[in-house]
Amino acid sequence: MPDNMKWTIRKAQVEDAPKLAELMNIAGEGIPAHLWERMVGPGEDAVAFGARRVARTEGGFSYTSAYVAACDAAIAGMLLGYRLPDPYEGGPLDEVPSVVRPLVELEALVPGSWYVNAVATDAVYRGQGVGRQLMEQAGQLAQASKAEALSLIVAEENARARRLYEKLGYQVIAQRPIIPFPGFPHSGDWVLMTKDTGSTA
Repeated sequence: MPDNMKWTIRKAQVEDAPKLAELMNIAGEGIPAHLWERMVGPGEDAVAFGARRVARTEGGFSYTSAYVAACDAAIAGMLLGYRLPDPYEGGPLDEVPSVVRPLVELEALVPGSWYVNAVATDAVYRGQGVGRQLMEQAGQLAQASKAEALSLIVAEENARARRLYEKLGYQVIAQRPIIPFPGFPHSGDWVLMTKDTGSTA
């Protein structure tokens, strides 16, 4: 496919749930599957379990908060995002899985922002501008929501993603230490990045 291909960005549909779960796990660098593994039944695949959760209409990983970059039947990438409540409505941290606690702490610093929870491109389509196109969609959704800022969290060692976000105007405003688990590819910190939308609430 040509590098300048413009994928169609559309709202995700329930039948996209299996691909969304796969892409959400890529975006979360294995954290989603790590959490799903704690909830699966005997002999069940974690990502298949995740797809069932994505197919629900409630929860932070619901397909109803997702968009896909698609061409015919092919899904090249996924954006999951929404406006965070203001004030932030996080529960007690001792009830949150330890690997997620730093992320929740960082989210709480940007109430009312439009939060890019996850963005990922299928390996087959990387290098074709899919991620940038999805991030542009995030900006449009943030402005439509009247949020004054976009926010996202990325591992500081994820240099490729950080370069893209910096080129798009995001800046680091806070950091928290990563709590690793077996197989997680990064150490160091999670970094919270924000960008003004130019909108006024």
